[in-house]
This record gives sequence, C-alpha cells and structure tokens, in this order.
Amino acid sequence: MVKILRVNMATQECSFQDVPEQYAGLGGRGLTSLIVNKEVKPTCTPLGKHNKLVFAPGLLGGTNCANANRISVGCKSPLTGGIKEANSGGQSGGHLAKMGVHAIVIEDIAPEGQWYQLELGVDSAKLVPSDITGLDNYAGVAKLVEKYGKECSYVTIGRAGEFKLSAASIAFTDRELRPTRHAGRGGVGAVMGSKGLKAIIINPGDTKNVPLKDKEAFAEAAKRFAKALTTHPVTSQGLTNYGTAVLVNILHEAGGLPTRNFSNGRFDDHEAVSGEMLNQLTKERGGEGVVAHGCMTGCIIRCSGIFPDKNGKFMGKWPEYETLWAFGPDSGINDIEMIVRYDKICDDVGVDTIDVGGALGVLMEAGVLKFGDAEGALGLMEEISKGSAIGRVLGSGAAVAGKVYGVRRVPAVKGQSLPAYDPRAVKGQGVTYATTPMGADHTSGYAVTANILSVGGTVDPLSTNGQVELSRNLQIATAAVDTCGLCLFVAFAVLDIPDALAAIVDMLNARHGLTLKVDDVPGVGKLVLDLELDFNRRAGFTNAHDRLPDFFLDEPLPPHNKVFDVTDAELDSVLKW
Repeated sequence: MVKILRVNMATQECSFQDVPEQYAGLGGRGLTSLIVNKEVKPTCTPLGKHNKLVFAPGLLGGTNCANANRISVGCKSPLTGGIKEANSGGQSGGHLAKMGVHAIVIEDIAPEGQWYQLELGVDSAKLVPSDITGLDNYAGVAKLVEKYGKECSYVTIGRAGEFKLSAASIAFTDRELRPTRHAGRGGVGAVMGSKGLKAIIINPGDTKNVPLKDKEAFAEAAKRFAKALTTHPVTSQGLTNYGTAVLVNILHEAGGLPTRNFSNGRFDDHEAVSGEMLNQLTKERGGEGVVAHGCMTGCIIRCSGIFPDKNGKFMGKWPEYETLWAFGPDSGINDIEMIVRYDKICDDVGVDTIDVGGALGVLMEAGVLKFGDAEGALGLMEEISKGSAIGRVLGSGAAVAGKVYGVRRVPAVKGQSLPAYDPRAVKGQGVTYATTPMGADHTSGYAVTANILSVGGTVDPLSTNGQVELSRNLQIATAAVDTCGLCLFVAFAVLDIPDALAAIVDMLNARHGLTLKVDDVPGVGKLVLDLELDFNRRAGFTNAHDRLPDFFLDEPLPPHNKVFDVTDAELDSVLKW
C-alpha cells in the first residue's frame, strides 16, 4: 500500500497515513511543491517549527525505467525565502518507492539541543537519539553503516546542516554507500538541521520493484526509452565519458564560462579543469578510479565518475561541471586535484558547491584572497566544519558573503548564486535564472540545450529572440520531468527523439493505470509551476524579484562584449499562460 509517513519532531511521533486524495497522482517535485503549498504558511520562518521538510520519490521510481530513481526534497528555503525543491540521485529515492512510501513529511522541531535519526523500515518508523551528532557526512555514514548494515541507504546532514547554514545540503548515499549525492540548493540541509534530524536510515528489506498496472506495456515502453538514451550522443557518449564537465571546454569556446566572479566569459586554463582532463587522469591512474559510473540503480547514462589520487585510491567523485566551474574558472584556480578536494569537503560538511563556490569568488572579489589562490581557498573551505565566523559566511552562500564584505558585484537571484553559465552569453539561461520560482537555478529550465548544444533546436545565445519561449517551455518540461523522478539529463534525448517522451507517457500509464497523452505533459508542468508561483506570491514575491543583478545589464562581458538585454516586460511574461 502506498502511504505518507509523517514525523513530528516535537513529540517524536511517527505515523503512516493513506495518501489524501488531493495528493494522489503526483510524485517528486510535483508532490513536494503541492504539500509545501498546502501545508506551509508562506510567511513562516524557514528555520522555525511551521516549516516542513518533504521527501518524495518520483512517479516512475522503483521501476526498471532507466534513470528514474531520483528523490525530491521540498520546503520553504532559508536561502531564498520562497518555495524550494532540490533533488538528488543516490539510492534513497528508489528504496522509498519500492517500500511504498509516497512521501516523508518532517514536521515541527525537536527540543533545543536534541538530535534524532529516523529508522525507517518497510512497515515501521521510529525516531531514536542520534549517535552521529557532531560528525560530518563521511564519518557519520561510516558509523551508521557499521550499525545498520550495507543493505540500507542513508540520508544525512554534515556540520553545516547542524549549524543551519543557508547553503547547507542533504547528502544521499550512492551505490557504494558514499555520501556523494546531494540535494544541494536552497539550504534544505539547514531546514533538516533546524528540525533536529541528523539522519534517516532507510532499510528496504527484500522489497521488489513496485507493482505495475500493465507489465507488458511497461516493459515495451521502458525498452524504447532506454534505446533513446543509449543512442543519443550526449547521453550515451558525452556525459558517459566526460561527466557533466564535458561542458567546460564547450562553454569556454562559446564565451559563456563565467571567470573571476563573472568578469570574463573565457578562462585561459580551461583545459586543465575539463571533463577531458578528468577522463585522462582517471584512466592513467587506474586503481579505484572509474569512468562511466552510475550514482543510482537503473542509471544508464553513468556520468558520475570516480576520481583517483596519484596512487589510484579514491579521492572523490568526479566534480559536476558547476562545481569545477565554481572552484575553477570563477575562482581563477586551475588545479583539478584541488577542486576535487574542495568538492569532497563540500560533500563531507554538507554544503552546495555552487553557492559556496560562488561565495568564494565573491570573497576573492572583496580581496579576502587573490583569484587563483588554491591553498588559501583550501584553508577557507576547512573553516566551514569548524563553525568559525569566516566558515559560516562561506557556508551561507554568495549573497550573504556579498553583504558581509560589501561587494557590489554579487551574482545571485532571490538570494541564490548563479551557476556556471553567464547570462550575457547564454541569454536563455539568464531568463531562467531571473524567473524560476527557485532562485537562480540552471536545472529549472536548461536553455543551454538550444543556446549552446543545438539540442531540441537552435536559439542564438547572444540574441534576445526566442529566449522567453525557450525558457518557458523548458521550465514547464522540467517540472514534469522532476515529478516523474527522472534524471534531468534524459531531456537531451527527449528533446531530440520524439519517441522518448512518448515512452515516458506510456510508462506512466502502464505503471499507474492512467490514460495520459503526450499533449497532457505540459499541463503537469504548468500545475507544478503554478503551485510554486502561488506560494512565492503569498510569501511576498513580486515581479521585482524576477530580475538579474544590475551588473549583468550594465557591464559588457568579454569576449562578445554583450549585456543581458531581455526586457522586464519580457521577463514578466515568461510564466504566464
């Protein structure tokens, strides 16, 4: 039976409930945003007892659909002040789906100073005092595995979550039980910390894949979908061989690789921090290094490589493109090993690499460090787990760092740091940054597809023409993809291979006994966005919040010397239908 688990941190009561009718038919981001919209007061204090933290697998989770086991985390964000959905790979999404857990809703807050961990089994849930308080994610997970075993998946916060830093993330273990997959954006880890919840232990027992309404139809559609992913060059070659870091050289060539706190669109040492370099070093060093690694069961794209040190031992996962950018070009650092170390620190202490990397660039702009100071950056990163003043500033993200140090050029929207695509050279991405309810978030409407990669068509990245429509359509599609629990990267195949989307619809119908058509998919995305926009409006957001910082409009970006010139009226029209 599918159920919702409610966990009251104040009373330590855990109760399974039937899924209310109003919550049926949605999963993943759709469900987290619906619950937050209906149950959280938009004007509440994000770190207070009235906020709720929601975990939900997607509508295709727990099946043999490729790349469908992601998990969504929703709440009111302490970083943006609006609604937030952050999602992650790892094993937990698939485990929850197989266990019939439609969502976990964490309510209220524990008594001051008390920390708990949630033990979740197939038909049981119990809060117990946490025995990993004060530990960061790697040490904490190792201790949990020792106690609960290797068949579980683990959800934890590091010290940053305990400190309630506004860039704190939530870690999910991968297939090797490493805390390398994160719901990173928006400070969801701070909300988990505010609840007094240190960890969730998910024991799926001997559960099998979820029941299907039509097994044969599902199997046929799943096969078609997998074929699309294994034939599209991005999902079968580019991401598989080079990870998301395949984009470093591409964005450099396009002049849209933000360098030294968004002051240039190209980085001279781009090749040293590229996906090609990750691939080369991983193959040369061998040992525990892995090219084409899947972070979760059912992943056939396999973009999450394992990076070895010079002795072939595990050093960290392959940093995502956004992480390589944030600690590389944006900070003027060209040492890929140091960037892997920064990424490992972020995974361990539990912070978003984009916002912390963005904050590092802002601190360099302020003169705290010089651009390119790799050793100095390492010293600052190590301060986060210590809880020092500078560590707390860095762990609270770019907007906070800019305020503390009086920096004018702070790349953030709604308090959230811009990721690795300069909006003056990739203007469709700038439209998404400005208008998504999530704050500056590249995944909300990934216009890089048509602006840079010519996937799903071509839209000139330096022109304003077509950018509103591109961002709007991608934001709608992404909300639907997130609701299914699918990895965002399936979008490359979906945009270019019509049968990929048809296969997704056929799987949804065969899984849930529905009669959806391809033309119904945009309606799902619009519903989710309407829920998020409604929450933000009631929280006090207006059109004035849907704007980029002035310097993107005023300062031409080399090498193209363009500014972001999509008009306010155009931005105000993006999410209108």
